[in-house]
Amino acid sequence: MSATRAIEARDRTGDVASLFRLHAPDRRLATDGIRSRLPAGPAATLGERVATFFATPRSGPELLVGALPFDPHRDDALYQPERFSTPGTGSLPSSLGPLCAAAELPPAADYADAVARCVTMLRAASASAGDDALRKVVLARGLRVEGAAPIDPHVLAVKLGSDASVTTYVVPLPVAPGEAPAWLVGATPELLVSRRGRAVVSHPLAGSARRVGNEAEDRRRTDGLLASDKDLHEHRFVVEAILDGLAPLCSQLQAPPRPSLHATATMWHLATRITGTLKNADISSATLAGVLHPTPAVCGTPRLPALQAIRDLEPFDRGFYAGAVGWTDASGDGDWYVAIRCARVQGHAMHLFAGAGIVADSQPALEVDETAAKFMALRNALGIDEARAA
Repeated sequence: MSATRAIEARDRTGDVASLFRLHAPDRRLATDGIRSRLPAGPAATLGERVATFFATPRSGPELLVGALPFDPHRDDALYQPERFSTPGTGSLPSSLGPLCAAAELPPAADYADAVARCVTMLRAASASAGDDALRKVVLARGLRVEGAAPIDPHVLAVKLGSDASVTTYVVPLPVAPGEAPAWLVGATPELLVSRRGRAVVSHPLAGSARRVGNEAEDRRRTDGLLASDKDLHEHRFVVEAILDGLAPLCSQLQAPPRPSLHATATMWHLATRITGTLKNADISSATLAGVLHPTPAVCGTPRLPALQAIRDLEPFDRGFYAGAVGWTDASGDGDWYVAIRCARVQGHAMHLFAGAGIVADSQPALEVDETAAKFMALRNALGIDEARAA
């Protein structure tokens, strides 16, 4: 039996605890089994740990797959699979089953209050001219959904994959002994970094508006987004942070002066495609991911004050939400995507996540609307209408 067919058979029998999927518009990767785990550690040491791993003679695929947590100081979860393949088109059940509960954390009113407190912090910080003054914070919300039966992460991924513009993923997550298997499942539009040889690409998104499907209204919204000082300001933070991270490592680095529009099925985003050429071919995609993560698109800026603000204002632990998912190989090539538009799936429950970038002139009601819009892809996949989840 081929690796692809073996994986599909495991999908159908439910033995999916170690299955990894990454379906990008230009690449599809599936792995099965766990041969060896990368010693866990923080993002700053990722490149060094990966280099040491591949320098040690071992059998099996010269490949690591997995996820980085949101907090760059916490342990990541990468492993060498038993085998990998380009996935086929094996059939899966089409239904996730009935969903019996949905609750927001925090509720919209509490999220609006957190945004207001964050704006107060940012306005106070704006009086400081120091480089460490807080300028942007990304605040997230969660949505808990419970099913009458265990939720199949691969069925959810297939449903999310109906949007051809995004990258869908299913990544096994570490769990405590005795706990049910858990996965991070999502459909992200955002490439953190890709490396092929010395060629590097990053495609950050920041600044968003809901896509409604009406041509005139969508044109009004995109025109407003492209002209919005608030959104352009927020986007510039992200682009500058990535350029600052890549500049010491690249001999050439290019980014257009203004963002363009990037569309998904439910959202418009401001996007900038950044390309570069590495000075040294020994700089791996793992090193690049460790340098860039987390960007201001999911954290804020400067990084350390923004991380502290998130700890103070968010009522839950993000875990691997807003981290990064991807792969790297022994040659240093790899792809890493920002882990947004996602859910943590375990047993009968899933926790969905969405966030919004807060700057000094943010309006709480508009940020509530933005996070609600970002839940749409997952809500649509689950068959949950907005009224039920409000």
